[in-house]
Amino acid sequence: MRLSKTGSSGLWPWLCAACVALSLLMLVSLLTLLAIRGLGHFWPASLEEVTLNSGDIVIGQPVRETALPNGAGTERLYFTGNQEVTGNNWQWIAIDEISQQSEPADLIRVARTPWGDFIGRLVAVESGELRLTQHAAWAFIHEALTLPVSQRPPGILLLATADGRTLRQPLASVTHFQSPNAMSWGQKTIAWGQRIWQFLSEGPRAANTGGGVWPAIFGTVLMVILMSVIVTPFGVLAAIYLNEIAHQNRLTRLVRISVRNLAGVPSIVYGVFGLGVFVYGIGGSIDSWFFSDKLPSPTFGTGGLLWASLTLALLTLPVVIVATEEGLARIPDAQREGAVALGATRLEMLTRVVLPMATPAMLTGVILAVARAAGEVAPLMLVGVAKLAPQMPVDGEFPYLHLERKFMHLGYHLFDTAFHGEDVQAAIPLVFATALLLVLIVLLLNLTAIFLRHYLRRQRGNEC
Repeated sequence: MRLSKTGSSGLWPWLCAACVALSLLMLVSLLTLLAIRGLGHFWPASLEEVTLNSGDIVIGQPVRETALPNGAGTERLYFTGNQEVTGNNWQWIAIDEISQQSEPADLIRVARTPWGDFIGRLVAVESGELRLTQHAAWAFIHEALTLPVSQRPPGILLLATADGRTLRQPLASVTHFQSPNAMSWGQKTIAWGQRIWQFLSEGPRAANTGGGVWPAIFGTVLMVILMSVIVTPFGVLAAIYLNEIAHQNRLTRLVRISVRNLAGVPSIVYGVFGLGVFVYGIGGSIDSWFFSDKLPSPTFGTGGLLWASLTLALLTLPVVIVATEEGLARIPDAQREGAVALGATRLEMLTRVVLPMATPAMLTGVILAVARAAGEVAPLMLVGVAKLAPQMPVDGEFPYLHLERKFMHLGYHLFDTAFHGEDVQAAIPLVFATALLLVLIVLLLNLTAIFLRHYLRRQRGNEC
């Protein structure tokens, strides 16, 4: 920082500190918004029974209120569920139309397939010739839900809606059952933790507006790991050649400029390149050589995990090259000359002196590559990501890692949930929860590389 003639730096330090504080405030605000809107979705919210002036009864979860135009009052949005009965999960009710509202303890919320949530009351449970009511029915349901679907006893839930209709719900299609109004804070906290675990460990359902995101987590982490394994050696070798081996002339400078410009190419262009070269070019050739008996059904000639990893490796390659070359350039020439003077060959000097000292810079490039690749969506839409992948890329069948299979990705899952779901209003909380999870995964991957970089710095006594 340049000082003024009087020796004072003036307002510049305060301006820089204010910019840093503003940046941190924006980051904390973003994470707070994602945490509140995302994690709050899993809290067992209370249910209300509302009686209107017309005599109609509505049962649902109050979501938000909004003012009507021209000061005509306020209306409240309720999540009412029961889509197969009403045809809609949501209902706006003007506050002035409400004559009475309460929170009865016997109201229940049932997560099920395929109709989504049911909100109403439990009448009885039929299991064979038995008909269970009240406490016996509740105990039977909670015990049955602790078992896998294949081991559950046969049963039919008799459910009553707000308008008095009775629905018959098979117990096998119920995924969650609770009475939030009758739960204590401790019970709600336990249920909140269980729902978060289900979100992390289960697969999606109801057109990605319900269930969990485990396949997307697995696919995202696996793709990033494969991308890192592919891009790191190529980026490091390219940087070594440019900085240590190639003659520094006009051609070398032109190559450096080209590499830096590649970092600014829109990601969708890499997706088009991956589709044309990797999927149709290389993948189509592999199919014609080794899988001709399965044609015209493609094996490698369609999007998959391998092509997505290669495409993102190509996308992040300039980042790794630039970061590694900057680290190599900061190593004093005296280190190289000293190694050669002591009798080391050029190869030994590179492998035993230069590369160990440049390792933190390489990891910096990998960190930047992971941060960019984990959040990319546009190229993946062309080279292998899927809305719902019926098979995981890793299973118990040889060769265990199936690079040709499509996979799910948190970024694409977030995009699809937000814009292509059947119920966008219901998907909004899951969008926030998925976004928070994606940020945390990127943060975890980056922290792992950062801690490794700091460890190597301490080991080598080198600053990069």
